[in-house]
Amino acid sequence: MRKLLTTVVLVLLSALVLRAQNVSDLIISEALAQPDSTGILDDYGRRCGWVELYNTSTGTVNFGGCFLTDDRGNLRKSLIPKSDLRTKLGPRQVVLFHLSGNGADGTFYAGFTLRPGSTVYLVSNDGRTVIDSLAIPQVQPVGKSVIKLAYDLRQREFEPVAEAAVPSPGIINGHGDTATKAEVMQERDPHGWILTVVSVSVVFSALALLWFLFWLLFDRPAKRKKKSVILSASEESAVAVAIALALDMEQDGDTYAAIATAVHLYLTEAIHDVEPGIVTIRRRESAWNNKALSLRKNL
Repeated sequence: MRKLLTTVVLVLLSALVLRAQNVSDLIISEALAQPDSTGILDDYGRRCGWVELYNTSTGTVNFGGCFLTDDRGNLRKSLIPKSDLRTKLGPRQVVLFHLSGNGADGTFYAGFTLRPGSTVYLVSNDGRTVIDSLAIPQVQPVGKSVIKLAYDLRQREFEPVAEAAVPSPGIINGHGDTATKAEVMQERDPHGWILTVVSVSVVFSALALLWFLFWLLFDRPAKRKKKSVILSASEESAVAVAIALALDMEQDGDTYAAIATAVHLYLTEAIHDVEPGIVTIRRRESAWNNKALSLRKNL
């Protein structure tokens, strides 16, 4: 029992550790290629492009050992150090990487710069799996960023926005005009046909399921019981004829004995149907009509 509990605890802890290190929950939520004079400053007082990562999960993700790159042919271009404890990103949190072109500037600096028409990639710590990417349009205004907007904050579904956006580094995108589920449904189904079909289908499916359960639990056993108790018309006729013939043959005998004999003959197939409605009886020698047995022996 103690070994079983230890195994269960180890499995749960392993699951939690794996969940905390699931880098596939990260997305590139925003990127800026060309900052203007109002752009943010890095730790060295410079204005450069940047990339924002967002943790979509409800657990902590350690992205140390992952890579950032703008070259699909070189996925290990800029390594994110593993030794920095700040590479653990909490749930629903963002982190900013400055694209200074020199990764030696610090943990949150990438060794390349972005330009219009390029694409930034987030690569897993295996150096081969692309987790997420974000393309910079060829014609991108200076000082404008490319974002992924959450149209439904409860589900955290992010989609790239085509038009240039006002940069919002360090802020979760999606705080703008967020459409509710009712508004999305109204846009997708303006006449309500989809909702009607789905509603009717659900109702009829529920009724069909209830009917099947009733038939399975109540109607079917009742019919089976009734069928097993009640004889068919031909069987009733055969039994009646057999009893009548037995009573006719055993005029001097006991009535109950005659009925028992008739039933016995019927069940042992001494009576069989030659044609529908005709019953034949195979005659057997019986001691019922033996007169010799009824006489007393004279001494």
